[in-house]
Amino acid sequence: MDLVESGSVGGFFALRTAAPGAGGEHRPLALVYAGEDGPLSARVDRVAARLRAPERRVGASVAHLGLAARLWSTALGPAALYGAFPGLAPGELHWDGALTSPDDLWWSGSETRPGTVDALREAVLEAHLVPLHAALRRDGRISPRLLWGNAGSALAGALRELTRWARARDRPEVAERAAVLVSGLLDHPDLAGTVRGSRLRRSSCCLYYRCPGGGLCGDCVFDHAPRTGLEGRPPAP
Repeated sequence: MDLVESGSVGGFFALRTAAPGAGGEHRPLALVYAGEDGPLSARVDRVAARLRAPERRVGASVAHLGLAARLWSTALGPAALYGAFPGLAPGELHWDGALTSPDDLWWSGSETRPGTVDALREAVLEAHLVPLHAALRRDGRISPRLLWGNAGSALAGALRELTRWARARDRPEVAERAAVLVSGLLDHPDLAGTVRGSRLRRSSCCLYYRCPGGGLCGDCVFDHAPRTGLEGRPPAP
């Protein structure tokens, strides 16, 4: 398993295995999930301030989307490339919320897991996303539907990046494996219906459009920002 090659897919796929330099605030994500909410709360405030978000929950949504994308990508990339991925146990995955996006992650473990739907679901959805959502809901008011919509969108985004990378390098088998894995992951009740159609367009909104100059994301459920008064797109087929 070559994490350097996997990281070449894009910044969200990079995973450091060397310890971070001195002066950082990296901590195991297990601590955040267990109730050490200060770093997560600070991350939400920082993102909200940078975006000039009119509501704190917008900052929480965007911060969550970025971390969810990192978690899916660091697992899905190696799984599609090599049929295995880093264990990513929350106690071995270190995060510094003060650093800029993509969220900086350092893995101190050595265990690898088979690149199967079940293993990916257990390692990312159950071990990380479920407790991360609970932590964000402790921190402030935010809809579970929005969070799972973000999780589905982040997974679909990881698939798009892997597909682009595979086509550019004539590696169709990587794109095919990634598509099969993502299809299986999207069958889970928490993710089912979060993205729709062949373009995997999301069925909820991350709220980014509420920020000054925010606009719409590429997979947004809307054709036009709701404040324009125009209707959103019809549901994807």
